Amino acid sequence: MSLLEAKNVSMFFGGLAAISDVSFEVKEGEILGLIGPNGAGKTTMFNVVNGFYKPTKGEVFFKDKKISGLKPHQICKMGIARTFQVVKPLQRMSVLDNVIASAFLRVKGRAQAEEIALETIKFTGLYDDREVISKGLPLGKRKKLEIARALATQPEMLLLDESFAGLNPHELDESIEIIKKIRARGITIMIIEHHMKVIMSISDRIVVLNYGEKIAEGTPQEIANNPFVVEAYLGEEKSA
Repeated sequence: MSLLEAKNVSMFFGGLAAISDVSFEVKEGEILGLIGPNGAGKTTMFNVVNGFYKPTKGEVFFKDKKISGLKPHQICKMGIARTFQVVKPLQRMSVLDNVIASAFLRVKGRAQAEEIALETIKFTGLYDDREVISKGLPLGKRKKLEIARALATQPEMLLLDESFAGLNPHELDESIEIIKKIRARGITIMIIEHHMKVIMSISDRIVVLNYGEKIAEGTPQEIANNPFVVEAYLGEEKSA
């Protein structure tokens, strides 16, 4: 069953097509990878899905309801949360208070929001840092906090924008385990990631964008063996 569907989505900025006639589905319970070279349109697609941009053409549906044109907070309340490539926590607040702020999307009282937040930071491995002011966190923990803030909104679908960028090997392993645990909870995931070993190991299917167009879609094995992908992206990775 498709949880999210993008139909012929195009996004123009002036005369430039950041996305051109892109269609794909995200099935309930799966991890869909979204890959492509820098400037391929990946984050623009995320911004369309979660309401930062209204597509110039095409439509996006979540649980068979049209969401393109809605505001980000409306889409989040419907069940789609996201992280950002550049993490920006509420810097003067503690880790716990950052996550409590997100939990208020679903609940009204402080006690219930704190209960959700405490469970979420335990889940993401941040409990020992709960009183730390967020601006003092190292990058790996700020990335975890970004995921925790999104999870505290209790989403059905999570959009992860380069949540592994800049992490060391140990942090990478920890983050991969968190992603697997999130999926085990029944949360559907769409992830943008340049770390090819990560995206190939955790994705059920992968969509490849290049210059704003979808050039391939399939299993990790199919994508790895696709000559257009090798030329546009994987080959670039190998030669870097």
